[in-house]
Parts: sequence; structure tokens; C-alpha cells
Amino acid sequence: MSADTAPAHHPAHADGVLDRDTFAALFRRHPAGVAVISLDDGEKPIGFTATSVISVSAQPAVLAFSINDTSSSWPALSVAETVTVNLLAADQQQVSTVFATSGIDRFSQVDWHREPTGEAVLDGTSGWISGRVLERVPAGSSHLILVAADRAELAQEEPLVYRNRTYHQLLEYQI
Repeated sequence: MSADTAPAHHPAHADGVLDRDTFAALFRRHPAGVAVISLDDGEKPIGFTATSVISVSAQPAVLAFSINDTSSSWPALSVAETVTVNLLAADQQQVSTVFATSGIDRFSQVDWHREPTGEAVLDGTSGWISGRVLERVPAGSSHLILVAADRAELAQEEPLVYRNRTYHQLLEYQI
């Protein structure tokens, strides 16, 4: 690799902590699936957009996602017993935007239904997973939420992907 194409290195600060801007830039470039996390506060459904959903374990089925402590959804999530992770389809960019917007009735803007067990599920997704909150782990200015998955539905729609502040669709690629 020539000096012209060598990657730029950003050393840690003297205190050993990577600066926020470099860290954010790295993760902006890293593609992520887009989901809407939904829950019920006892009166109404609550939901927010997340690109932090990860599979933790296949057996038993456990997933995780993060939420910032300043999120308007955090007070309800901090005590919720169950959640649903709605994995958005490639054509649901507007749904992602709605659930990322503060101060609106998000569920009045989209099509959704309740499962017989009570979960708020968005229509038209590439799938959804519901489960019981196992743990809320403080992590910096956020919490990592661990969920034991107990119900799911897989649809045929392709997923919505977010990278570098832009939505993307996956293309079939064969070698």
C-alpha cells in the first residue's frame, strides 16, 4: 500500500479514549440494518428507530440493542417487560424517519397491528421478533438492552440498510 492510499490513523487521546468524532465517523460508514423497537407503556404503544440491533445467541435466542439515556422512549423502556423488534423492509424509509422524529404520535403515521399476545407489530416489515427484557446494561450515555426472543415472523421483503446517513437497499451479488 502506498503512502497515498494508506489509511489515516487516529490515535487515542492521552487518556487512552478514542475521540467522539473519529468513533462516530467509523460507525457512520459501517452499514447496519434498520429496526423499530416497539413496546407498550400500559396506555399506548411506544416506538423508536434503532440501527444497533444485534444477534447475541442463537441458542437460546437472545438479541440486543442500545438506546440513549436521553431518548424520549427510555423512561418506558427502563421498566418494560417485553419489546418487539420490527426489522424494516427496504421500502420503509419513511417509517424509519417517523420513528426517529420526536414529539409526534409515531403510531398514527404508520400501519400496524397488535398480535394476540399484545405486541405492537408494524405492517410490511422484513420480519419481527418479540421477547422478554432480560437485562439493561449501562454503557456510557446509553443502555444495552438484552432480550430473550420468544416469538418471530419472517417475511420475504428485503431489509432496509443505513450507512453514512443514507438509506440503502441490498443488491444480489454472486461470485
